[in-house]
Amino acid sequence: MILTDAGPLVAILDRGEQHHQACVACLAELTGPMLTTWPAFTESMYLLGEAGGWRAQDALWGLVEQGDLVIVAPRPELCERMRMLMAKYQDRPMDLADASLVALAEERSLRDVFTLDRADFQTYRIRRRQTFRIWPRFL
Repeated sequence: MILTDAGPLVAILDRGEQHHQACVACLAELTGPMLTTWPAFTESMYLLGEAGGWRAQDALWGLVEQGDLVIVAPRPELCERMRMLMAKYQDRPMDLADASLVALAEERSLRDVFTLDRADFQTYRIRRRQTFRIWPRFL
């Protein structure tokens, strides 16, 4: 499983997106389903609606239906951690989707993240020490 941000979800489904080829190629290298959070999924739905309307949004639902994308609902403890992370990184500022992914990474001891937000995820730390391994590696 790999944590997945909104950017790659949009890029995989939107052939006109600048990073479409890179994300599709990266997806072929990854094993297991993509793991995301409701905030990242919501952001993806919004962006896909803008880019391709209902068809693009329906394709995202298809990834969930096929089991290629798993959405994790935050527990109350995870929500509190997201709030703390957003306060810690307020100078970036950290958005809710990123906070949810970092909190989930901490909870599940995950380090790999599929994102187009390299600068942000190079800055974020998991429990103050560990850095993320960012995919795709060649962007």
